[in-house]
This record gives sequence, structure tokens and C-alpha cells, in this order.
Amino acid sequence: MCLLLESIRFENNKFHHVSYHQERMNRSVSKLFNTKAPNLEKALENIQDIFIAQPNQTYKFRVLYNASIHKTEWEEYKKPQIGSLKIVAAQYLDYTHKYAARENLNVLFQQKSDCDDILIAKNGRITDTLFCNVVFFNGTQWITPAYPLLKGTQREFLLQQEIIRTADIRIEDLKLFSKARLINAMLPFESAPEIKTDQIFS
Repeated sequence: MCLLLESIRFENNKFHHVSYHQERMNRSVSKLFNTKAPNLEKALENIQDIFIAQPNQTYKFRVLYNASIHKTEWEEYKKPQIGSLKIVAAQYLDYTHKYAARENLNVLFQQKSDCDDILIAKNGRITDTLFCNVVFFNGTQWITPAYPLLKGTQREFLLQQEIIRTADIRIEDLKLFSKARLINAMLPFESAPEIKTDQIFS
């Protein structure tokens, strides 16, 4: 069974960027199953009716679905400590849709050596880390790769807000940037892990 996944941040007594998650669900379900996606907002309302959040705690809500929602689960979220990245090549990897099964990505992660995470390159182009989109700072602007493996919801939000912009970033272009941030639905831009580009290793 092909299952897809959305991970949604619950913080300050609300779910964040639900409309962006719904848009991605709509695209994936239409493409893969030729039908209409489940109503995410309604599902989250049902969860919130029975969920008791602890003050000052961030939660990750995972929604597993295809043409319907199969399972929801939650966990307290702790920000990862990531200070270094290992560049790994994945020429034929396709992760256009956020599949629950991540075996191919997990195999790549085994190549991280002594680094904390991987930075995936496809055909020489920088894409993503294991769980995050990445944005690079060139001294004046924050730039995200134009060809990510997955167009994350936080990435889409930041692009629409014109906080970041896209560019084709190749491995040899990394020297043009001083630092990077790792963003995803659980890691907003302001609190994302920040890494000096001299801590990105070939």
C-alpha cells in the first residue's frame, strides 16, 4: 500500500501552515490516485478536540494517508542538533511526493561519515538534507535550491513571503555562501539549525 505523510507543527495552541499541507496533499492524491484528497483541517479539528497540549511544548502531528486518512499520531518535538553535512550523490532518487516509506533516503544517510546529516546532490545540483529543505546565505539574500527533492511547506511559505528566493545551486557554488539553514514544517526559518558552509564536506 502506498502511503503518504504530512508532519504538521502544533505550537502556541495551533496547527501551523495547514493550508500548505492541504495543497500538497491535493497535488499528490490527484496525481497518484486520481481522486480528491482528504480534508486535513477537519481531521485536525477532531484531533484537537481530544488533545491536551503542555504549555511551551511543540508537537509533531503525523498524518498517514492516500485517498483517505489511515492513521494520525503525535509526539513531543525536540529540535535536532545539526552542525555538519556530508554531500552524497543520488542520481536517480525521486521523492516528488512525501512518501511515508523512506528506505532510499535512509540508505543515503548511512553515508554521512562523521557528519550529523547529509546534503543530497542530484546530477551535481544541491537538493535537500535527509528531512529538510536548505537555504543558503550569500551575504545579502537567502537562496534555496531551485530543484529540491521535495517542495516542503515551510519552503513554499518562505517563497510566497519573499523571504527567500530560488536559484540553481551546484556543488561548486557552495563556496559562494557563508552559511545555511535547514528548514521544514517543524523548523521555521527563525529557529532553524544554522551551519557554516565550511562544515559541509565532500
